[in-house]
Amino acid sequence: MLVTTTPNIEGKKIIKYIGLVNGEAIIGANIVKDFLSGIRDVVGGRSGAYEQALREAKSIAIREMMDQAQRLGANAVIGVDIDMETIGGTMLMVSANGTAVCYE
Repeated sequence: MLVTTTPNIEGKKIIKYIGLVNGEAIIGANIVKDFLSGIRDVVGGRSGAYEQALREAKSIAIREMMDQAQRLGANAVIGVDIDMETIGGTMLMVSANGTAVCYE
């Protein structure tokens, strides 16, 4: 399935707009990751644990969005927007939203 942030698919004709699809993922970061991340923040550097958790949440949200689009009969999702937030300081939330379409 084609997934794009653009509002159209260059060189292809969208023949049907099915509607909004979305996927969400909320992942908790454990206390060890929090502690190690805090140390990295003090001494500098990147927090690999949080980066990996964020990548995982993003992948889950996009996969859920694609699955929903496929169940509706779409072969692409256009105009995809990905939002990331923290909840309560220890939870990572990622949502992916787009428009399910059929193209030829």
